[in-house]
Amino acid sequence: MPVAVITDSTAHLPEGFAERFAIGVVPLHVLIDGVAALDGIDVGPAALAKALAERRFVTTSRPAPGEFVAAYRGALADGADSIVSIHLSSEISGTWESALLAAQDVGPERVRVVDSRSTAMGLGFAALRAARAAANGASAEEVESAAVSAAGQSETLFVVETLEYLRRGGRMGAAAALLGTALAVKPLLGIDHGRIKPVEKVRTMHRAIARMVELTAKAAGEGPVEVAVHHLASPERAVELANRLEERLAVRGGCLVSELGAVIGAHTGPGVIGVVVQREPGILP
Repeated sequence: MPVAVITDSTAHLPEGFAERFAIGVVPLHVLIDGVAALDGIDVGPAALAKALAERRFVTTSRPAPGEFVAAYRGALADGADSIVSIHLSSEISGTWESALLAAQDVGPERVRVVDSRSTAMGLGFAALRAARAAANGASAEEVESAAVSAAGQSETLFVVETLEYLRRGGRMGAAAALLGTALAVKPLLGIDHGRIKPVEKVRTMHRAIARMVELTAKAAGEGPVEVAVHHLASPERAVELANRLEERLAVRGGCLVSELGAVIGAHTGPGVIGVVVQREPGILP
């Protein structure tokens, strides 16, 4: 295709979707006890959950600009005339900055870098919308616009077993994390303008899931929507949430369910459950 679409591994596209929609994926890095690995390639959800359960030291880092340069030059060598590169929120990672530096190296007239202001399928839906536009012959400007529009029409909610992992990774203030732990609540969180923000405090995971259904229905409105459910080491909860959402909403094509990878999982911890609702249907076939 004249316009290549590239994203990063935190999009957590369901298995096979990157190949199906011709989306290039640049992996972020995971370090377990100082040993570096690539998210989704060298380490996946099961290995990450095991490492956290064993209380091993897990950190993450963004791709170096050179890794994006290699991906961009590879796409151009494969016949693309231009590239739209879509990434997780610049408010929670330096990945977008690395991509921007790489674009300046390869040529800003050929590479457009988009800050999705989201992650997981909030990012994934934007990449899929861009890929469909590119497959339909859209220009680079139109593909970029499709990604930005889709990103602006998604909403993300999630609940974690503990705020400790977000605190360790610097994604939530220590005071807020300690307060949540002291009160023994299940914090319901969301992504607002690219940042992780508290939405509500609930006492049980059962209530948190119920509130996610209610709030997702409110965000969805009356029309058909596309929905993704994410989890880490909690498949039963994910299926329960997906079933309840399909009963409540006009979900186009059924809920996508995918397990979070090592990078996002390292900051949320096992047991996390979340939902992304996309208000612009038609991204998926």
